[in-house]
Amino acid sequence: MADDRSSHRTPERQRQVDLELRDRLDRRPFGADLATALWSALMRQSPGKGVIVDFHRDFCGQGLIRTSDGVMLCDIQDAGAFTGPAIAAWRQQETFVDFFARQSDFTCSGWDPAEPVFATDDAWYRNNQRLTRAVLETFLGRRRR
Repeated sequence: MADDRSSHRTPERQRQVDLELRDRLDRRPFGADLATALWSALMRQSPGKGVIVDFHRDFCGQGLIRTSDGVMLCDIQDAGAFTGPAIAAWRQQETFVDFFARQSDFTCSGWDPAEPVFATDDAWYRNNQRLTRAVLETFLGRRRR
């Protein structure tokens, strides 16, 4: 429908669409198997490389980037050419796995106020190119893009 494009939505309609999308998010935890495989795969990356949701100009969502001493969650800009400061960082596998094993598409989206690492009230930032099970499984080679 031409009148349903985001640039033509009223604020009320946009809020309704946002809530519909929120309610479709998978709430199943990623689990320890996926989180452990993710840590291992990130440790094989060169520092500065990792999970980037999308490769394009400007804001590319949140990513997991290998650092010299572990992994950081940060905002990605310009296809990974620039990263923001660490939102969170992990130096040890155990704390990383414990954290990501309990995450889900819903918590990573920013909608869950009980998950302060990801939570946001910013409607533009919430669920905008965030980490999902599909993104992580694609990075791990378990799923095709």
